[in-house]
Amino acid sequence: MSQSNSKKLGELMPHDHHDHDHAHAVLPSEPALRVKAIETVLTRKGLIDPAALDEIIDTYQNKVGPQNGALVVAKAWHDDTFRAALLADPMGVIAELGFYGRQGEHVDVVENTPDTHNMVVCTLCSCYPWPLLGIPPSWYKSDAYRARSVREPRAVLAEFGVTLPETTKVRVWDSTAEMRYLVLPMRPKGTEGMTVQDLAKLVTRDSMIGTGFPKDPA
Repeated sequence: MSQSNSKKLGELMPHDHHDHDHAHAVLPSEPALRVKAIETVLTRKGLIDPAALDEIIDTYQNKVGPQNGALVVAKAWHDDTFRAALLADPMGVIAELGFYGRQGEHVDVVENTPDTHNMVVCTLCSCYPWPLLGIPPSWYKSDAYRARSVREPRAVLAEFGVTLPETTKVRVWDSTAEMRYLVLPMRPKGTEGMTVQDLAKLVTRDSMIGTGFPKDPA
């Protein structure tokens, strides 16, 4: 709610700290408690099914998110045959791993190399591969990121701490409802002999968007 709207509501319903019968006087101050209060009201009215809501929460807490994309990247780093298959048929390989569903129907994988650094944006809204990366971060949906990533990608990357050699080309991919992208970052040096599980711990969400690098194994 905007400050102006909040002010207008305040003028219509002036606060009276001695009158606890008003709903706004007893509404919990903590966001989590507010959400719980709204959930309780909607449940009592029969507008939502608590079991269905719990399933949705469990899905986005434990089943989808950056850990899925990190596993894909780690397997590609670890196995050249898997990497080649992933680049040739991204959706086929990703589906075999079970990472598909809403907002992940069409995904392409773009590979970073010493010559090319890939960066993903959605200039129209916030299209994003949810099954692989979870819910998009707020900055990904911001007007500034969506506009500046196309206009001045190197400047945006620098603000994320990503500085590239002048000889490295920056390629910006614009996600749409028809196609979303996952960046396959370059494997960090010093990771020879590491397992897929250990490699996955080095993969960051931002590195799979192109606005970051994997973690240093050291």
